[in-house]
Amino acid sequence: MSLAAEVVRLKDEKDAVLLAHNYQRPEVQDVADFVGDSLYLSRKAMESDRSVIVFAGVRFMAETAKILNPTRTVLLPDPKAGCGLADSITAEQLRSWKREHPGAVVVAYINTSADVKAEADYCCTSSNAIKIVEQVPAGKEILFLPDVFLGDYVRRRTGRPMHLWVGDCPVHAKLRPEDLARARQQHPGAPVLAHPECGCSTQALPGVDRILSTDGMVRFAEETRVPEVLVATEVGILHRMRALNPTTAFTPIDAGAICPFMKEIDLADVRDALAKGQYAIDVPGEIAAKARTALERMVAA
Repeated sequence: MSLAAEVVRLKDEKDAVLLAHNYQRPEVQDVADFVGDSLYLSRKAMESDRSVIVFAGVRFMAETAKILNPTRTVLLPDPKAGCGLADSITAEQLRSWKREHPGAVVVAYINTSADVKAEADYCCTSSNAIKIVEQVPAGKEILFLPDVFLGDYVRRRTGRPMHLWVGDCPVHAKLRPEDLARARQQHPGAPVLAHPECGCSTQALPGVDRILSTDGMVRFAEETRVPEVLVATEVGILHRMRALNPTTAFTPIDAGAICPFMKEIDLADVRDALAKGQYAIDVPGEIAAKARTALERMVAA
């Protein structure tokens, strides 16, 4: 029996749903029940009636699923699947920042640890960050964290003054305006899609046709009929875009834009997680309770 067939069999046997982020390895995406961005997968985790959630993503995603589904088992197939952006701010650093701005509203990107989310008023993803910030009452001081590029993009789009934490995703931040300019020159006429975490997304706006979340890019791929599209984000998404639209060439701005954390999980890890019930995610009750309100606001937006 192939690994893929074994995973499919074990999902039914263990009453499990397999969620995979758009940046996961192709072979993991292919056997997942749902593939998408963090917001979509958070909603699917809540909608599923399976007793076990296997999250092929990174730790903060599995923590989010556990917070929103406290009575269910949530498994992260490889405990080494962390996130450089989430590591850019700690709960103590956030508490200190809040003391400097008493009464400010904290909007935390989903790419944060559970204890950071517990200090936030709202959580958001790249697909609903603008909508979330627009929900903050006018005149309220806003602390946005941890991604400075996403924060700057949201600040420009909403016109809301915000204090930005200076953190970034190492993979997205290295995609610079000069990379975009070079790709434009080599592929004239091809529209450019960029994730708002990219270092080129706010610094080279005239060169970007669409700033989109990963699921926004997927929807664009389904609908477009242009011959070629340039994509500025982690290259894992190209597998899904190409499968949905084989007639369009989806070309990465940088073929080396690979997140090592997103590639930690392979099919053998998923198989072992299902077969052995490893590695279960637990979020302390007090932290989960405090983080749940911010996450529920995110999911509802």
